[in-house]
Amino acid sequence: MQAEDRLIIALDVPNTHEALALITALGPRARFFKIGYQLMSVGGFDLARTLIADGKSVFLDLKFHDIGNTVEKGVASVRTLGARMLTVHAEPDVLRGAVAGRGDDPTLKIMAVTVLTSMSQESLARLGIKTPVETLVLQRAEMALAAGADGVIASAQEAPAIRRAFGDDLLIVTPGIRPAGTKADDQKRVVTPRQALDNGASHLVVGRPIVAADDPQAALGAILDQMTG
Repeated sequence: MQAEDRLIIALDVPNTHEALALITALGPRARFFKIGYQLMSVGGFDLARTLIADGKSVFLDLKFHDIGNTVEKGVASVRTLGARMLTVHAEPDVLRGAVAGRGDDPTLKIMAVTVLTSMSQESLARLGIKTPVETLVLQRAEMALAAGADGVIASAQEAPAIRRAFGDDLLIVTPGIRPAGTKADDQKRVVTPRQALDNGASHLVVGRPIVAADDPQAALGAILDQMTG
């Protein structure tokens, strides 16, 4: 798989006009895009249709979290778009509903959110969770695999443990990617693009280092170079 197909660019911008301008500025090496909450209520689904019609891949970061029956119906609606990936929370009932809603669609991959990369051991403790981060990620990855999900969203810091435990049975998509020399911002568990791939990630999600760059196309090229170097 080429680096361009492993890099997911997070379209974390206020509206679809800015998203389309960014996509144009990035050029043909940008092939895979994430659409999340920020765009979803202002035309995100229409943008997804446009991108898919243009031959681009789309990751819908919706993080479904509800009773299984409701999640099943939501995923059944989403699958008509032709997206490549969809996020749900890693809870057994949620996962079963998502897999049922996806059905036999060969395109849509159900991705289970394990522990957000903005969270640290200290922030988990404030929620009353004393389980070590890596252990919790592995527990939730096991839930995902058992339910028939296709992969997990996890920090690249936990990716080696996931690979050791589950081999190639799960895709691993890693947010919290920061090129060498850039700020971590609000992310806690961050790594560089090359480190993430070496740790076993199948796909990387990158937002601000590209979106907020003075020259987004140059920033994209630099990250792709780091991925292959």
